[in-house]
Amino acid sequence: MLEINTPLINTQWLEDHLGNDSLVLLDSSVKPVVPGFNSVNGNGNFAAIPGARRFDYDQVVCRPNSSLPHMLPTKELFQDEVRKLGVNKETTIIVYDDVGLYASPRAWWMFRAMGHQQVAVLNGGLPKWLKEDRDVVGEYSNPEPGDFEADLDDNFFCDFEIVLKALYEPNCQVLDARSAARFKGIDPEPRPGVRAGHMPNAKNLPFTDLLAGGELRSVQELNEIFTGLTTKNNKVITTCGSGITACILTLAASVAGYKNLAVYDGSWAEWGLPGKLPVTVD
Repeated sequence: MLEINTPLINTQWLEDHLGNDSLVLLDSSVKPVVPGFNSVNGNGNFAAIPGARRFDYDQVVCRPNSSLPHMLPTKELFQDEVRKLGVNKETTIIVYDDVGLYASPRAWWMFRAMGHQQVAVLNGGLPKWLKEDRDVVGEYSNPEPGDFEADLDDNFFCDFEIVLKALYEPNCQVLDARSAARFKGIDPEPRPGVRAGHMPNAKNLPFTDLLAGGELRSVQELNEIFTGLTTKNNKVITTCGSGITACILTLAASVAGYKNLAVYDGSWAEWGLPGKLPVTVD
């Protein structure tokens, strides 16, 4: 068994271990909707890291018939779909995306929520892999089914009721990964019918502040950023537009040594809907 003890690995580590039978590589790309973020697989281009399989949590490994995008599915659906990708109980999983560091942290957090500890994110993703002129292929791998078992821990993702309570608890901090302009209610939300603004007592940490050149910043830089917002004794709940970039905050906090972490799955796509959930603007 190939063991990893970090949520983030680099391209050289991956290349050194690509031939390991215990390793499964998953492309968890989702089309970016944030201005300035682009996929290297757009415009008819396609490349995959050798051996990669497609983990599509936007359309496949998600809650069916939900009015909210890519919500966490049941453990039964998750298990069935992941087994199709040749993932076993003892598999070490590396997730990446074709933007750099955008969609892959959510895939990492989903596997963690489903009880799988041996999972990490490829820092810099496919763009860094290509920039370093490493080998790629033109199609995904088609493996034999695996024996993966999901064991859902409800503490990894939370609903709006938990978030509503956390906003007023002194030992909790909600961090919002959206841009400052969206957080302050200056820029309109990209989803029609969604209110502008933010949750009361939430703090803004745009996910872009945690990145440099498509990679996560250093541990020292991350600690400096988080120290100004919360403490390691607090529970940190992250939120964003639809539950993708919130996981970048969660990954960064984990790398920085924070342990008590959760992601608000519905995020602003749910909270911002017309209703009684409190919204404020600066």
